[in-house]
Amino acid sequence: MSEFWLISAPGDKENLQALERMNNVTSKSNLSHNTKFAIPDFKVGTLDSLVGLSDELGKLDTFAESLIKRMAQSVVEVMEDSKGKAHETLLANGGLKEKMKCLKIDLTSFVTHFEWDMAKYPAKQPLVSVVDTLAKQLAQIETDLKSRTAAYSVLKANLENLEKRSTGNLFTRTLSDIVSKEDFVLDSEYLITLLVIVPKSSFAQWQKTYESLSDMVVPRSTKLIAEDNEGGLFTVTLFRKVIEDFKVKAKENKFIVREFYYDEKEIKREREEMTRLLSDKKQQYPTSCVALKKGSATYRDHKVKVAPLGNPARPAAGQTDRDRESEGEGEGPLLRWLKVNFSEAFIAWIHIKALRVFVESVLRYGLPVNFQAVLLQPHKKSATKRLREVLNSVFRHLDEVAAASILDASVEIPGLQLSNQDYFPYVYFHIDLSLLD
Repeated sequence: MSEFWLISAPGDKENLQALERMNNVTSKSNLSHNTKFAIPDFKVGTLDSLVGLSDELGKLDTFAESLIKRMAQSVVEVMEDSKGKAHETLLANGGLKEKMKCLKIDLTSFVTHFEWDMAKYPAKQPLVSVVDTLAKQLAQIETDLKSRTAAYSVLKANLENLEKRSTGNLFTRTLSDIVSKEDFVLDSEYLITLLVIVPKSSFAQWQKTYESLSDMVVPRSTKLIAEDNEGGLFTVTLFRKVIEDFKVKAKENKFIVREFYYDEKEIKREREEMTRLLSDKKQQYPTSCVALKKGSATYRDHKVKVAPLGNPARPAAGQTDRDRESEGEGEGPLLRWLKVNFSEAFIAWIHIKALRVFVESVLRYGLPVNFQAVLLQPHKKSATKRLREVLNSVFRHLDEVAAASILDASVEIPGLQLSNQDYFPYVYFHIDLSLLD
């Protein structure tokens, strides 16, 4: 299970013996795996300040958990083709031991081998300062997450629009990557070149009839410049004065004139935009996670063959999306940022859990500071009820009223504002590593 119970009990002889009894029972009954959870001694300050910190840490705990869940979901969204591998990506730094410093380990191992990071969060500082450091760190990560995911969303939307413009049929798709200057008669006072979409079954008919569809059509001026599964895109040159007549006659024969004016500046601008977006895509998306996928469920695999005209600026005929995308291998910067900062946020979250145990243990068990924290990992979901019964039985003496209220939900604990199911005779905090559920 990816669920942990972080508890503490007083560190006197009687309660250490109770912890030993708990270990024996849970081990023999195969209820949980238990390990000591080391928490350093902090500067306590006043009890009033601890009460305020308890409330602040509760809010910070909720915020941190929400943040790492959002970051985990962002990893899934970025790794669109590799959702099953997202869990493998969500790792934490190995810890403080020299041999583990440069390692990335799974989240469960990090929690079960937790060590307080004295360099990042010095225990000699006042607790308020440690909490403030954690809060500022998480707030900065959230700010960066919002800005980066917003930029990612804009890029993704632009790429989807690019895909729609680039993979539609000849009626709707952009023509900037198909036509060239050589396809048109330009800067003529009398002549103009039109683009006509002809059904595939009517190619022969077009060749026989286009010159007679209207007066003043330039003979032998047609040329097939692109085709898809449905039809072909032909050029035809004629006199400007017969444009409307030609359109009417063409429509009667199921030849559709596509409204298009060759503007070299506009074509160049659109090509540069497409090049920029494709470059951004290669930079932002990991190789295995390209949003614009050939044959994807989102967009149908619509291929357009372009007649070669010897134009070096034009993409080679038949070049697939995969051929072009394979040039941008490696992880994108957003995924790299998510991996690094998810680790940082997760580590901060577990440190917050440790602080909560410390503060609540001092408030519950009093001064001088003397308690033992233990991490329990229930073996299976069905065992949690029995495990809770064992804990309540072993530590019942710590708070008879709380222990009784667990069995009788109608009993109210004076001065306690939490719901009864959240309060136990011992200090208890829940850690759930099911971040993608």
